[in-house]
Amino acid sequence: MSVPNPPVSPGAPGTPAYGQLPPPMPPVDSQAPAPTPKKTNVLALIALIVAAVGFIFACIPGALIVGWILLPIAFVLSIVSLFLKGDRKWMGVVGLILSVVGTIVGFVVFFAVMAGAASQAFDEEFGGSDTTVTQPADDEAAVADEEEPADAAEQGTRENPYPLASQISTDDWTVVVNSHTADGAAAVADGNMFNDPAPAGSHYEIVNYTVTYTGDESGLAAEVGVDFVTSAGNVVNSYDAMVMLADGFGLDELYNGASATGSVAFLVPDGETALIRVRPGMLADEVFVQP
Repeated sequence: MSVPNPPVSPGAPGTPAYGQLPPPMPPVDSQAPAPTPKKTNVLALIALIVAAVGFIFACIPGALIVGWILLPIAFVLSIVSLFLKGDRKWMGVVGLILSVVGTIVGFVVFFAVMAGAASQAFDEEFGGSDTTVTQPADDEAAVADEEEPADAAEQGTRENPYPLASQISTDDWTVVVNSHTADGAAAVADGNMFNDPAPAGSHYEIVNYTVTYTGDESGLAAEVGVDFVTSAGNVVNSYDAMVMLADGFGLDELYNGASATGSVAFLVPDGETALIRVRPGMLADEVFVQP
């Protein structure tokens, strides 16, 4: 004989009360939670801006020092930004590259500026390179009356030398070749008892000239160069023959407006003609003068 199920008393645990519905199930969220946005790497952005500004200043000679201040700062900020959490670290990488390249460019600009300044200072110290020539009044009138051929060589070259007494000038020096003596044996013999006569097959020629210093400070007369160029194309210097003349040039130091006049002797091969080559300063252009 079966035993009927015992009645369940209302309010028993796990059963709803009499006349009540079971509690509703909590809603199930079908969507995944939204990801948290990454924080922007502000330091990387600052490093990029500082590097870009420093690079620009490094390319400007007058503002080079500003670039040298900003670029190391950008380099340090870029390195630090790569170790921080945040998005857009590529800006730190770009800032790092710009700071390195900008420093290299800054050094190139610096050395270029220094080289230009040194070259200018050297030119100012030892004479400019622009040579101007003023011919004697009589020769200028004669040249004006003559028609110059279309294919004539530029004056001052070996093919078309200037006449004696022309004023050859730069910013620092003015040189005038006063005279030329084709036979200088007597002047060499009278200059010093230890002077040797000209060897066989050659002879002495004498050039007398005046140098005037027109620069700002002072200069040595030895900065002016005078030598011979023979018809065979050989250059004859005054120190090729160690002779002393009575009115020879010394190591004269001249200030603005001061002048020195002297003579030099050249040992020229017999049978050859020669032109006088004048360089009015160590870096000046050379011109030729007809003896």
